[in-house]
Amino acid sequence: MFTTETFASILPEILILTIGLLVLIIEPFWKDEQKRNAGWLTAGGLLIAVAISLLFARPGAPVETLGGMIRFDWLGFFLKMLFMFAAAATALLMMDHEQAGKRGESYLMLLASLIGMNLMASSADLVMLYLSIETASIPLYILSGFLVNDERSTEAGFKYLLYGAISSTVMLYGFSLLFGFSGATDLYEIAAALTSGGTPLLAFGVVTLIVVGLGFKISAVPFHFWAPDVYQGAPTPVAGYLSTASKAAGFAVILRLFFIAFPEFSQSWTVILAVFAAASMTVGNLLALPQTNIKRLLAYSSISHAGYALIGVIAFSQLGAASVVFYLTAYIATNLLAFGIVMAFSRITGLEEITDYAGLSRRNPLLGLMMLAAFLSLAGMPPFGGFVAKVFVFAAGVQANYTWLVVVGIINSIIGVYYYLNVLKFVYLYRLPGEDEEKRPVPLTQPYMIALAVLALGVIILGTLFGPFYAWSNAGALNLF
Repeated sequence: MFTTETFASILPEILILTIGLLVLIIEPFWKDEQKRNAGWLTAGGLLIAVAISLLFARPGAPVETLGGMIRFDWLGFFLKMLFMFAAAATALLMMDHEQAGKRGESYLMLLASLIGMNLMASSADLVMLYLSIETASIPLYILSGFLVNDERSTEAGFKYLLYGAISSTVMLYGFSLLFGFSGATDLYEIAAALTSGGTPLLAFGVVTLIVVGLGFKISAVPFHFWAPDVYQGAPTPVAGYLSTASKAAGFAVILRLFFIAFPEFSQSWTVILAVFAAASMTVGNLLALPQTNIKRLLAYSSISHAGYALIGVIAFSQLGAASVVFYLTAYIATNLLAFGIVMAFSRITGLEEITDYAGLSRRNPLLGLMMLAAFLSLAGMPPFGGFVAKVFVFAAGVQANYTWLVVVGIINSIIGVYYYLNVLKFVYLYRLPGEDEEKRPVPLTQPYMIALAVLALGVIILGTLFGPFYAWSNAGALNLF
């Protein structure tokens, strides 16, 4: 029966589909110089959709809709709003991309992927979960290889597709075994079946298969090897979206699947994830040290941040779940800001090496300040959002007696400070050859200015006035227990 509650549970997806139809209908009638306006339509439409959803689609008590396929609760709702905000910022950053910005299909792929991510955040059934993961992934394969005349982009798209298909196949095999052993696809029914008849060895095997697919989505070690090449070759706005919204959607699935379906076997899967978390933090940070290309550096940084966020999952507590959701909020704002700055700089200069950022603070002081905020937040320095996010996940880890993992995280955070500050050293302390920075400015277009200013403000607010955001994260975490 289709009730108002059912409608509210999928209202954000209906609104996103409506925006996509508008882009599809209107964009062909624009002249070439007007086609970038599809970015304004996408970003503006998504912000309006967020406002409408906040007014009319807020959940009450957790309830399953669409025959148990969708879980309508605060966890899914908050993450949906987060994904839609990230997509709106990405649409603005995409507008002035030389090739992707003037093609309506790039915005359509972005919206299609967004629908999949929203459904990933609220799926309560294995069938819906797998369909939503593929809905989110396939458009991103296309966007990664969108620049058909660029060898690096086509290579990125092919690698992402190849590794994604393999990991998805392994995960689907894990889902099929889970269905075979439990006789159900509903997560809550699976939990009941495994509680009454499951064994730790069985859970360990099934979880290992599922972690392959989800580990790929969050680019955790040892499923990380695709990330540096894909991030470097894909259009920069797409790389930013991959490293933030796509990663956050993977964590949304991990939270809902592991906390709901496998609570009885937490001793098995927390050990697996703890090993992956330690490896991700260590490998990501150590391999970031020698990088000279800033997009590859941010790729390895992204791998290490997957490890930090996993600490909250491993804690398997309300504080742990709330810390993960807050971490994802701060990380999305911070990493989108970092990739947006890289995009704005490379658009003018065509350069991506770290040494090319010499004198940026003089070429555009505001852009230099934004880069300072982004990289200090990634490093976990106060008063930025990344600092508060790390405090919460480390606190959850200590509370769960994973002190050794928190120590590994702190040591790796110190390593991360080095390479983040190394980039800022070029921005603030080095000069261009000839010291003529004033003659070679890096101007920002209006879409970049809006997106970067909002993201920078978000990074600062999340580090200072974090109370409301943590309260929303905590409200979402309550739905898992």
